[in-house]
Amino acid sequence: MGERVFDGLKVIDCASFIAGPAAATVMSDFGAEVVKIEPPGTGDPYRRRATPPIGPGLASNPGFVLDGRNKKSLALDLRAPAGQAVLRRLVADADVFITNYPPPVRRRLGITYDDLAPFNERLIYASFSGYGETGPEADKPGFDATAWWARTGLMHLVRAGEEATPARSLPGMGDHPSAMATYGAIVTALYQRERTGKGGYVASSLLANGLWANGCSVQAALCGEKVVPQPPRERGINALRVHYRCHDGRWLLLSIAADEWRWEKFKSCLEARVLDDPRFATAASREAHARELIVILDGIFATKDQAEWRAILDDAGIIFGIVADMDEIAEDAQILASGAVVPFTDGSSLTVNSPFWIAGQEKVDPRPAPHVGEHSDEVLRYADYSDAEIQALRAEGVIG
Repeated sequence: MGERVFDGLKVIDCASFIAGPAAATVMSDFGAEVVKIEPPGTGDPYRRRATPPIGPGLASNPGFVLDGRNKKSLALDLRAPAGQAVLRRLVADADVFITNYPPPVRRRLGITYDDLAPFNERLIYASFSGYGETGPEADKPGFDATAWWARTGLMHLVRAGEEATPARSLPGMGDHPSAMATYGAIVTALYQRERTGKGGYVASSLLANGLWANGCSVQAALCGEKVVPQPPRERGINALRVHYRCHDGRWLLLSIAADEWRWEKFKSCLEARVLDDPRFATAASREAHARELIVILDGIFATKDQAEWRAILDDAGIIFGIVADMDEIAEDAQILASGAVVPFTDGSSLTVNSPFWIAGQEKVDPRPAPHVGEHSDEVLRYADYSDAEIQALRAEGVIG
């Protein structure tokens, strides 16, 4: 294997929940050495807190299993001046520092950009926040459910009509896409450093990423359009872009463009003469009679299991998607063949891969997330701490 793109790059992950650590994970996939800073003892709270709760037989939060992979853990008490001194020594030799602690916490721990930049002019300082770097809520903590999902209109729009209760988001649903923005900012800054020799400060936020994710609707609103939640499925305006329940209770989602030849091909798959009704003869008439067509298609799709319909529609080249159960992911042949999930090196489980590939680059085989402080001694020795100094720091409770 040739050199990976980030071989030799040193990244400090001083972050938690979830976008900051996930950005560091992506860098580790391409060879970066990532040191995770976490409190001695129980470590990063992300290890323990999970929604839904950690199930029986699981040693840690599955989210941390994902976002802690490939990293080295240094258990370091940043509340102590000696701990802050250790961090500054590590920063002096680092390329990237990532944090998503709220600004008041950064100031208290001595990990702001102004605190750390003087120790390394080539340092890329990556800041991630809930609501952005400026404004009246800049210091306000936020999770993806509150800042990415609720605040940006996504929670309002992704529900079955205005009368329906707003929909809740899933764990990490906004954080992991937001991590890619943070990763992109870091890589852009590294490119800038190649040109100037200087590091710098980059930032992203859940609020900005949520607005970007909801960009089509947000832009429509900014242009003066009235944007409302989509109607319930049964009252959809396009019967060929809704989901249908099959005989076995499983669902599939159609996404068929308005071209008449696509409609004819779709009709041939269903072999239902009722679809020759003049009400459905054109795209405009099908839209005008969408509710009636949905009722008819409900009856047709209810006659066969999802697997049968999947084979029929695939053979005809119809664009659709199966609505997958989570238990199917690990057995999905396309997911496995595409490398979207890959096995840990210890064979303990599969893990979700970072979502892009580079020709000629082989990603790191994913290593399991470390135990709290598993690499404390190794990291400090690499920073030229003697064994006596390490023992003294441990005796003082500065490292774990």
